[in-house]
Amino acid sequence: MVKNELINKSPLRKLDKSINGGLGAGNIGVVASRRGIGKTACLVHIATDKLMADKHVIHVSYAKKVDHIISWYEDIFKEISLKRNLEDAMDVHDEIVHNRVIMNFSQQGTNVKQVIASVTAMMDNGQISTDVVVVDGLDFTKASIEDISLFKEFAVAKNVELWFSDDYHRENIDGPILNEDGMPTNLVPFLEYLDVIVTLKAEKDYLHLYLVKDHDTVNAEDLPLKLDPKSLLIAEV
Repeated sequence: MVKNELINKSPLRKLDKSINGGLGAGNIGVVASRRGIGKTACLVHIATDKLMADKHVIHVSYAKKVDHIISWYEDIFKEISLKRNLEDAMDVHDEIVHNRVIMNFSQQGTNVKQVIASVTAMMDNGQISTDVVVVDGLDFTKASIEDISLFKEFAVAKNVELWFSDDYHRENIDGPILNEDGMPTNLVPFLEYLDVIVTLKAEKDYLHLYLVKDHDTVNAEDLPLKLDPKSLLIAEV
């Protein structure tokens, strides 16, 4: 299968359709779930889809090491190329690596202004045509309203899509982890700045995606998408 056909047939087109054509430049999307469910895999699949479309991606990780992030990209690209019989797979792989930058920060040791300044410098000096920035591992319970508003200002100023992961805990001593709309309660204080929120839940033999915020609409819509626990690819139900 040629690359353009693969992009058009990607199950992520269903996600784009569900959120009015996509997240959109200047907007913030969040993939939320309990720890270990598959948020990073979802973000890497979204980023890989963008890379396949010749977009440029900066992946910001708050993890201590980034080796596993690189492995995610390699594994997910391999699964996509094999399942869809991608033509010239190695050439496409090399293009993706060229158009992707991975940056590593510590939330405890680096404030949001410093992170944004570093990412901006990377965009201005090396990754000029960046379209998407992924922020993986930010702890929203330790973030302030100002932190998220700064990320929003950055997304608007640089005209990029900004995707976050959110790790909500199995138990919340301050109340339920999800409200009546299926919204993670730790994200509620930041809703003004978050445009799309997707939750990921384990159901029987697969992981299901739910749309709980679609730009100006808050609901718990069941998306026709799942995360395959074996391949870790987003697929149609």
